[in-house]
Amino acid sequence: MRSTFHDAVSFLRKATPTRVLNGGQVVASYILSRLTGRARAWGLPVALSFEPTTSCNLRCPECPSGLRSFTRPTGMLPAELFKKTMDEVASRLWYLIFYFQGEPYLHPQFLDLVEYASKKGIYTATSTNAHFLNEENARRTVESGLDRLIISLDGTTQEVYQQYRVGGKLEKVLAGTRNIVKWRKQLKSTTPRIIFQFLVVRPNEHQIEDARALAQAMGVDDVWFKTAQIYDYQQGSPLIPTIDYYSRYANNGNGTYSLKNKLVNGCWKMWHSCVVTWDGKVVPCCFDKDAEYRLGDSQHESFRALWHGQKYQGFRQALLKGRDQIDMCRNCTEGTKVWG
Repeated sequence: MRSTFHDAVSFLRKATPTRVLNGGQVVASYILSRLTGRARAWGLPVALSFEPTTSCNLRCPECPSGLRSFTRPTGMLPAELFKKTMDEVASRLWYLIFYFQGEPYLHPQFLDLVEYASKKGIYTATSTNAHFLNEENARRTVESGLDRLIISLDGTTQEVYQQYRVGGKLEKVLAGTRNIVKWRKQLKSTTPRIIFQFLVVRPNEHQIEDARALAQAMGVDDVWFKTAQIYDYQQGSPLIPTIDYYSRYANNGNGTYSLKNKLVNGCWKMWHSCVVTWDGKVVPCCFDKDAEYRLGDSQHESFRALWHGQKYQGFRQALLKGRDQIDMCRNCTEGTKVWG
């Protein structure tokens, strides 16, 4: 509870009159768009995901980085591109996620970029497989001002962990976690908030309680249990959990599966956030892993122009007309509520 309180305070401290006004504009434009069926977008994003790199040291199934299955190029985010975008949106942007695909800590300037955003008063977060949280990186992570660090756990024994995190070493994850906990304490910092993220799949579902106990023993602030997106779920998959609560898919009883959530014509994510790839392509959300739906290029146009541009408005209008007509959106359980 104490860590949740500190995290909430850290987030609220980022509030400025401009950010609050912008948030109100975004919410109002989404609600009006849903009510009228006509897409309109006011303000700029409240949240943004920036991809440091598509490179990754692991080979996880159901992950384009892990499978090396991208059709788009692999590379590292240029620092100047990142700073240019931040300079344009920082006054209105509240929340910045340094993650899309790949392992952020493989970017040689990653923590410099975090520090740049933190100094602009933006709430910053990242997600990592924790294999590169050595003493130096752990100390610099705390010093960078990062507000939230999500560490992928996905198993409490090596045998189970490696079934999804192919090529990974659980002991490296735990050692990296210990380094972060140690340096946060030594530097007398309340940030980053440290979270174990446990992607629940059939091979690890029996370790859910073990994950909670491990987090408490290590001084980790919280554990988040995340449902897995399965690409070819219709005929079932060995990764779909048997615990229904942690599955995005309903067993139809005849060997087939279907998405649990009803597809609503509209998506809150298209109004309040977006993703920028390492080479500046702007895509609708984290489900567009191969950047198929490119709505702009921040290298060659201003962010405000592309956010309000014809391609973006056209995509929002298509969502309002029929979300099930967009391939990417058919296997999605998110974005249907403003507060979810």
